[in-house]
Amino acid sequence: MIPINELARGYRLYKEEYDKKAIEVLESGWYVLGKEVEAFEKEYSEKLGEDVFTAGVDNGLNAIRLGLYAAGIGPGDEVIVQANGYIATMLGITQNGATPVFCESDSYHNMDPDRIEEHITDKTKAVLVTHLYGMATRMEKILEICEKHGLMLFEDCAQSHFSSYKGRYTGLFGKASFFSFYPTKNLGCFGDGGAVVSHDKDFIQRVKTLRNYGSDRRYHNVELGFNSRLDEMQAGLLRVRLSHWDTYVGNRKKIAERYLSGITNPLITLPKIPEGTDPVWYLFVINVDDQAGFREYMTGKGIQTDVSFPMPPYMQPALEYLGLGRGSNPYAEHDCDTVVSLPMMDHMDDSEIDEVIAAVNDYKG
Repeated sequence: MIPINELARGYRLYKEEYDKKAIEVLESGWYVLGKEVEAFEKEYSEKLGEDVFTAGVDNGLNAIRLGLYAAGIGPGDEVIVQANGYIATMLGITQNGATPVFCESDSYHNMDPDRIEEHITDKTKAVLVTHLYGMATRMEKILEICEKHGLMLFEDCAQSHFSSYKGRYTGLFGKASFFSFYPTKNLGCFGDGGAVVSHDKDFIQRVKTLRNYGSDRRYHNVELGFNSRLDEMQAGLLRVRLSHWDTYVGNRKKIAERYLSGITNPLITLPKIPEGTDPVWYLFVINVDDQAGFREYMTGKGIQTDVSFPMPPYMQPALEYLGLGRGSNPYAEHDCDTVVSLPMMDHMDDSEIDEVIAAVNDYKG
């Protein structure tokens, strides 16, 4: 069976370096918010290539939660988000007492810039875009809308580490951006991890205070904060992975290029790449009318597939209180009904890529 993803492949590429770093952290005797976290924050900011600052936190959800909290998003506020995607984005809003307002998605699986303004009310405080599947959102018009209406712009970059739009990395466009380092991510650690990034040093310092019980120094609490700290082991291992980023993302781009050029089945809709974007292929997502039938067929061929995500978050029972349901965002709903992820991971043999392409092309529906 060709897996949808096999995390150990990424580990094995640089096993000796990961093992060495893990032992180094264990022997240091310091395991939370130490030199490894500080070094990773510095190296990550430098890799983004602009004058930005990074606060490492314990996961991607809390990156959103703390970032929005630090920006003053709270009860009574509305935040515009895209209608498809993962519920974690919405939880970062609701856990601050604010309300997510869902905007239709576009043909690139991201927020449709042309549909944003219809959702703006006197309660709207921000737009939170999600660069889904490693594909950058078309940011130009969104920036104009936010400036026109005085809205804060945030970016959920959990799936788009170093994806770019018109030569600029995702995460560098708004007030703050939020990253996940969950193990499946392109820049994934070996447990949970996340980060908040901003051009505003004072803002990041507040996030760092909030993540550690609201403490600006030991036993001195200036805010009612949280326990959302990135640990030393994950930071150290992230430093190893970051140092080999070009290899990891290069492998994914090679797989995607093979799929894009090799899959020719008219029953399959291949991912579209917006002009000016450079995707990093967190997932390779196709559309096929018979989602379940295609997946069953691929399983029979010995190839694992997945669906990310099977329903819009507003249709989840946890968000029923918003009063939305099927028909609210027809494009996003159709997308969820037809998306299928093909195998995409840190390394695939040419023979595996060939096997996936052949199976997809042989699909008859």
